[in-house]
Parts: sequence; C-alpha cells; structure tokens
Amino acid sequence: MIPDTSQALSWLEANPEVLQGIRRGIERETLRITADGNLAETTHTVSFGAALTHQWITTDFAEAMLEFITPVNTDIDYLLIFLRDLHRYTARKLSNENMWPLSMPCFIKAQQNIKPATYGSSNIGRFKALYRKGLKNRYGALMQTISGVHYNFSLPLIFWQKRVGIIDENSGKEEISTGYFRLIRNYHRFGWVIPYLFGASPAICSSFLEKIETSLTFKYKNGLYYLPYATSLRLSNLGYTNKLQNNLIVLCNDLVSYVKGLKHAINTPSATFTALELQKNTDYLQLNTNILQTENELYTSIRPKRVTRTGESPSDALLHSGIEYIEVRSLDINPFSPIGIEAIQIRFLDLFLVWCALVNIPEMSADELLGTRKNWNKIILEGRKPEQTIDIGYAVEQPLSKVGKILFADLRRIAKVFDGKDKQTYQQVCDELVTFFDNPNLTYSTRILCKLQQKKQENITSNLGLDLAKYYHQMLQNEPFQLLTEKQLSDEYHASLKRQYILEQEDKLDFKKYLLRYTNS
Repeated sequence: MIPDTSQALSWLEANPEVLQGIRRGIERETLRITADGNLAETTHTVSFGAALTHQWITTDFAEAMLEFITPVNTDIDYLLIFLRDLHRYTARKLSNENMWPLSMPCFIKAQQNIKPATYGSSNIGRFKALYRKGLKNRYGALMQTISGVHYNFSLPLIFWQKRVGIIDENSGKEEISTGYFRLIRNYHRFGWVIPYLFGASPAICSSFLEKIETSLTFKYKNGLYYLPYATSLRLSNLGYTNKLQNNLIVLCNDLVSYVKGLKHAINTPSATFTALELQKNTDYLQLNTNILQTENELYTSIRPKRVTRTGESPSDALLHSGIEYIEVRSLDINPFSPIGIEAIQIRFLDLFLVWCALVNIPEMSADELLGTRKNWNKIILEGRKPEQTIDIGYAVEQPLSKVGKILFADLRRIAKVFDGKDKQTYQQVCDELVTFFDNPNLTYSTRILCKLQQKKQENITSNLGLDLAKYYHQMLQNEPFQLLTEKQLSDEYHASLKRQYILEQEDKLDFKKYLLRYTNS
C-alpha cells in the first residue's frame, strides 16, 4: 500500500539538522573499447597502477572493465569533480582506446575474448581472480560485461540519535541496522522508480542477443534490437541478474536473519555448480560449488554494507559491527554524462533514500519480496507503456503516474528540508522529475532510444556508443584537472604497486590452505 508518511515527514521538518553530514560515494564501471567499437582485448594497463590495491582505479569482472571509485565525502560537487578527474586521467592514459558510455556492452565477437580480471600472485589477488573465473564458468562471461553505477549512502549519526535515541554507533549498531533494513525493504517496494526515471538500456547490441537465450520478443529496426517500452534491460533477466537465483530469498528484516540467509547460500551445495566441478586436475574452476561463492554473488538492487577488516568476510563484518552504509545498484550508466552519472540523479537518490528510511512499514515476507520483483520487472520491461499500472498491495493496481506523483509530493517536503531557507536545488529536482510521469518521453530510456533510432546503420547500438565514446574521450582528454593533481595521481600509481608488492612478499600461506580457511570461516 502507499504508506501514510505525514508523521514521519513532520518529524523531519522539525529536525532539519539530521540531514547534515550524509556521506556518499560513487563507483562507476565502464568497458574499454577499441577504435572501431569492439571490446578491447588488452590487459588492464600498468600505467594505471595495480588494480588490486589502487584506491580509485581498478577493474571489475574483466581486464577490459574499468571501475572508478571515489572517496567517501559529504559534498556532491566534490564527488562528481573527483570522478571526472579520474576519467580525465584515464582518457590521457588510454592508447587508441575509449570508454564505453552505455550499460549494455559493445560489440563482442566471442565470449572467449573476454578475459576475467587478474590481480597478481598474492592470495587475496588469486582469490579475487578465481571468484571471477567462477562467475564466468557459472553464468558465462558476457553477462558480466554489463556495466552500471553504484551509489553508496549513509545517514549521519545525528539522524539515528534523534530518530531512535541511540548514543553512539557502537552501542546503537542494532538500532541503526534495523533502520537501514527498513530503508532496504521500502527500496524493494518502491525502488522501481529509479529505472523508470533513469533506466537507459532499452536496446541491445545484436552480438549480445546472438549469444544469450531469452524469451523476450525484440523489435528490429535499422539494425536496432529493442523493447518499445523498456527502461533498463540491464536489470532484466536478460541483463545483470541471475535466473538461477530467482528462488533464493534473503529477507531484510533483521541483521541476524539476513546474515543467516547469506551464510546458508554460501555454505549450501548447488547441484548445478557441483556438476561444473571445483577443479580440473590442478586448475581451480570456481571458489566452491555452493549456491553463492561469496556474498557479492547475490544479485540484488541494493545491499547493506560495512567496510571489512583484514581477513573478515562481508557477512561477518555486518554481524559483528552492524550496517555502515547501503549500496544502490540499480543505476544504469547515464549516456548523457561523460562520467556516467549527474547531480540530479544523486539528489533524487538522497531524497528517495531518506524517504525509505523514514517510512515505517512492517517487515517483509518471502511472498511480498517476490511480489515486489513483479513490479520491478513490469517497469524494467514496459515502464513507459501507456496507462501503465503498478501493484500497491492486495492485488490492487493503481496508475503508475498517480503513484509516482504521490511519492513526489512526499519527496518535495524532504527537498525543502534539504534546501533550507536559501536554496531551491532539491526542490528543482522534484519539479523536473515529477513531469516524467505525465510525459514518459522525458525519461532517459526514451531519450536514448530516440537517439538510437535516428541511426541508419547496422549494429546501431555500437555506432551510437562509439560516437559518444569518442566525443567524451576528446572532451575529457582536453579538460584540466580540478581536484586531483598529476603528482597525486602519480603518487597513488606508485603506492598501489608498492602495496601489491608487499602483499605478495608477505604471503606465506599456500593458496589451497588459504581457500580452506576462507571456506571454513
């Protein structure tokens, strides 16, 4: 049901200081591509530093898959400028290559051309590489090349002190975690608004469809494969989700049951993955044969997170210390930005995540969680369909536009608190985005689909992506740094190499024993 938020919003309006000090971070993935728009087959260039230990520039699944990571900060402009500086630096370092500006991958000739990332000879480096090898063997490499933007968000301590009466983070870890799980449950219920507004993958390259089985019926026009009302194929079963996990339920009602659900999946053998075998001769094929190799293999649109200590698993870190922040994973790469994200998206996420944290709705059953996925799938595949409806509970359908406007009425009240007396920044975000519900042509998915349909060539997605990639490359290459300096970037390059060298020299444990220790932890 659409919740009654009047009491929660009144509390926020009476305590505006609780929004001061929100901490944010951005992780942006992108594929390196050749001058003609194919996936780059080169390894992660040493000129960036060590992918294992560099603070800001690393790889995700593949050697050709860059990931940029900003430091945590309270200032949105700082984050965006820092991220842009990383892109400027990378554009200068790339030799005859560009950064792919779309979530769905570029033209890929063959899956065997996709090289899983490697991280050196240390145990942690070999562990990370084997995890990726396991992903390739379990699901195929092509799905892993789909890229996105992750947004990390944490509310300040004062929010929890005023809201639930805690003293500090340590003694109040259970109350804080309970609050974040409330946020996550509401995100599952209403987070479909994110792909509706910002989904930017309604179409797909022909090379992807040739290698992936799907029941979806695509339209074809001038070399373009697309779904006419889709918003984010990246979030569909065709994209970066996992059909093998459709029946895996990890509820977000409390810390103990959440971690228990994760650990059950990590420690429960899978018939499918057992059939793949753990190793062939002396060559490991995956970390283990269980439902999940690690916590990170759980494909979900949002995750509770905590920075881990050395040797600590993510689930143990959560259990011992509570939730530190949440990671939003449902943002497509924004093709209208050279860095894949823009300020209006961050400010919307701020508003929406605060709303999710405020709204007090009961715990979620397994059936309800499965039901929320139906709403997400409806928006992902047909979000812009005329007269589209959304299920608000008890099998009651309401027009999507009506539900969206009710939500934005609440968000505008939160925006006034963010803005205070002298600004209109967050309120302008609401004023602009609420119009998307009456006019779906304003959504990112429609805008990118229109640009794609203007092309008249084969492999249209690759052609538009390549045009944007070259345009952004030239732009970034010619822009001066604003926050980082050449010296800072050079220092981090050398420091990353030194950190990896030390890890490799200090490792004395046999890798097989290292794996056993992880499995038995």
